[in-house]
Amino acid sequence: MSVACCIPVVECVSCLACIRWVWKKFMYAAGRESENWGLATASEFIPVPRICRYILSVYEDDLRNPLWAPLGGYGIEPDWIILKKDHGDTQGRVSPYMIYLDHENRDVVVAIRGLDLAKESDFLLLLDNKLGQTKYDGGYVHHGLLNAAQYVFEEECDIIRELLERNPEYTLTFAGHSLGAGVVTLLTILALKNREKLGNIDRKRIRCFAIAPTRCISLNLAVRYADVINSVVLQDDFLPRTTVALENVYKSLFCFPCLMCIMCLKDTCTLEEKMLQDPRRLYAPGRLYHIIVRKPFRFKKISPVVKTAVPVDGRFEHLVLSCNLTSDHAIIWILKESQRALDSLLESERIMDIPVAQRMERQASLAKEHKEEYRAAIKRAIALDVPLAYSPSYGTFQEMEKGENSTRTQDFSLTSSERQESSDNLARVIFDTDESRKSRLEK
Repeated sequence: MSVACCIPVVECVSCLACIRWVWKKFMYAAGRESENWGLATASEFIPVPRICRYILSVYEDDLRNPLWAPLGGYGIEPDWIILKKDHGDTQGRVSPYMIYLDHENRDVVVAIRGLDLAKESDFLLLLDNKLGQTKYDGGYVHHGLLNAAQYVFEEECDIIRELLERNPEYTLTFAGHSLGAGVVTLLTILALKNREKLGNIDRKRIRCFAIAPTRCISLNLAVRYADVINSVVLQDDFLPRTTVALENVYKSLFCFPCLMCIMCLKDTCTLEEKMLQDPRRLYAPGRLYHIIVRKPFRFKKISPVVKTAVPVDGRFEHLVLSCNLTSDHAIIWILKESQRALDSLLESERIMDIPVAQRMERQASLAKEHKEEYRAAIKRAIALDVPLAYSPSYGTFQEMEKGENSTRTQDFSLTSSERQESSDNLARVIFDTDESRKSRLEK
């Protein structure tokens, strides 16, 4: 009889626990993860709408008669397009892309579009990955996206080098959306590790903008390359938060609500310390920019707010249950909202009437703040014992190989002093400019 009495109690407790979990998930708003981040300034956010326009141009069939009118004056000059390749040109090895020489902004741009729902090759590229399948540069990366990035780099590095040599004051910008964001992330890492193939371009001339990126690199890589790679996420976008295997996502589209529930339950029940200790777990790359355009329980849009940081923990770990989680992923909406956010930032500066000299001082101060924040992120990763964040030799694994197909063992048993020394060495490698290296060589 006591057993029979206990059954209703267990059921009630289980129901209450489920109700509490559902309530917490539905109350979880997208602004929570970035509530402690700093506010972005107009000077650092000003390239984002233009970058989105580059990417949107790859979606166009005829750039002289575009389907989407230029927004905010960011039109594309067709005569400045160096090349533009579609699925037929790449044999499905990568999404369509273009190389654009922007003389107005002195920029060499490689832009890659996102997933095409009508192309099987794009799905195969996205699903070409298993947990911990590919190690690269001291971390784990998405296997299919790395292959796509290697293809683009091998095909176009000669053209890019020639453009940079003809225009020595131009920057090199990699830009992509969704699937393309993951490709340009790994393409940027390839370019940084093979700068001699691009005419020994300075690191500071290379940058990447990953718009609504897929999770494609491990945490140590996401932090290490935050000085070059920037990720832009609009409000509730689901893809940067999708931690479940993408193969399971597309196989389960017939029961999408069930999948959302399973994903939310998994993310909620997994301890954050356990997430950080998994070296194979992939993340959205680099410095994060979070555009917030809505508040919970408000139907009207608010004045856009852009938060930015180089977070280690709390890096878009939980899916937001929202009716906008898919629409916030569309490049056209990201373009419109980023332009609205930039207009708001510029208007704030105009109202404050900041003098030009003071504005330049603020830009120099901002660069210094970003560098300090970047160093702090590396130290935070070391303090949390993130695997391989403190790799003594930059970009390599501490591993012992007993054969080509043997199991690899990684040595994470460094003392605190050794970790501090490795972090200092890593920061020295990253922040050292080419000029300082030359001066040391001359001495």
